Amino acid sequence: MIIAIPVTENNGENSQISEHFGHSPFFAFYDTEKDELRIENNPLEEHGPGDVPNFLHSKGVNVIIVRGIGQRAISFFEQLGIKVIRGASGSVKDLINTFLENKIEDKEYQVKEKFHNH
Repeated sequence: MIIAIPVTENNGENSQISEHFGHSPFFAFYDTEKDELRIENNPLEEHGPGDVPNFLHSKGVNVIIVRGIGQRAISFFEQLGIKVIRGASGSVKDLINTFLENKIEDKEYQVKEKFHNH
């Protein structure tokens, strides 16, 4: 399984989750089978509807853990079979551990900074 987390920095497992998934400068990818973490630049900080979900799908992502996300993006992820967990906060390490312990909760979260004019 591959878990994606949008992050604000490239600081390994200490990277902090981004406020808004699509406009994060980086994505952390954790492969549960290989116990491997990698952080990549987000090539789609400026994007159209569905671009980021399709990008993450092409990377083999099964689950995305986010802080803030819009309903339209959630629909794209669901159509691609990617589970969305909203309202998360903290470091990649903490989020991965909480997920693996099956203690992470999906909860609504209102982003503080809007990027789209919907």
